[in-house]
Amino acid sequence: MSDHPLAPRRIDPGEAATREALRHLVAAYGHGIDRRDWALVRSLYHDDGTDDHTPYYSGPAAGYVAWLPGIMANWHATSHTALSALYVIDGDRAEGEIVARAWHLTLDGARQFIAWGRYADRYAQRDGVWRFAHRSFILDHAEDLPAHVGDDFGSAGVGTGRAGRDDPVYARLRLFNSH
Repeated sequence: MSDHPLAPRRIDPGEAATREALRHLVAAYGHGIDRRDWALVRSLYHDDGTDDHTPYYSGPAAGYVAWLPGIMANWHATSHTALSALYVIDGDRAEGEIVARAWHLTLDGARQFIAWGRYADRYAQRDGVWRFAHRSFILDHAEDLPAHVGDDFGSAGVGTGRAGRDDPVYARLRLFNSH
C-alpha cells in the first residue's frame, strides 16, 4: 500500500460527496465562462479568492471576473471542457489538477484557437460550500487552426452554441434559465 496522496484507496461517502461538489464547481466554471454568465463565475470563488491567468491577469477573483467581458468579447464562441480531475482533500481544504481544453472561435468564424492545459486549483469549504480559493492555468500546448466558416458547421438546422443568454441550452433546459 502506498502513502502517495494520489494512490488508489477506499473513498468513503463523505469524500465522494466532496469530490462531486468539486467536479460541479469545475463544470460550472466552464459553463459560466462559455455562456458569459459573470455572476455565476464570481459566485464560484470565495470573496477573498484569487485567479492566475498570467500573463493576462493575476489577482483577486473580483478583478478577474471584471476583466473577463473585455477579453471574451474577442471570441464568437468558446468551449471550456474539463477532461480529467485529480483531487487531494484535507478537511475543509482541497487541491485539484484539472486537465482542460479551451476552444475559442474568432469573431469572424475563420480561426479557432485551442488551449490544452491544466488548472491548478486550491479549494476551501466555508459554511458547508466548496469554492475556489485560488485558480491558476498552466498551458501545455496551443493550436491556431482554420475553422469552417458559417454558423451551421455544415449541418443546417442544428442548434449551434452562442456566447451568452441566447445559447440554445437556456431554451432547452428551463431550470438553467430560472435565475
